[in-house]
Amino acid sequence: MTKTVQGKPARAGDEVLVTGHSVGDSPKAGVIEEVLGDPGHERFRVRWEDGHESIFFPGEDAVVRRPARTGAKSTA
Repeated sequence: MTKTVQGKPARAGDEVLVTGHSVGDSPKAGVIEEVLGDPGHERFRVRWEDGHESIFFPGEDAVVRRPARTGAKSTA
């Protein structure tokens, strides 16, 4: 299953959030550094919030979202 954000494929810079697998587990968050593989079989190189990197195979418990854009630059 291809992970999408508003109908578009996940890309580097998107955030990934994985819900806890057991009661009391905290969600795990990271940033996609690179998308590997073909659509439908993709995996991500993710830098997790604790600083480590891993290759992540997204499952049903993973949500990918596009980070909010920062405000426009002022020209003052």
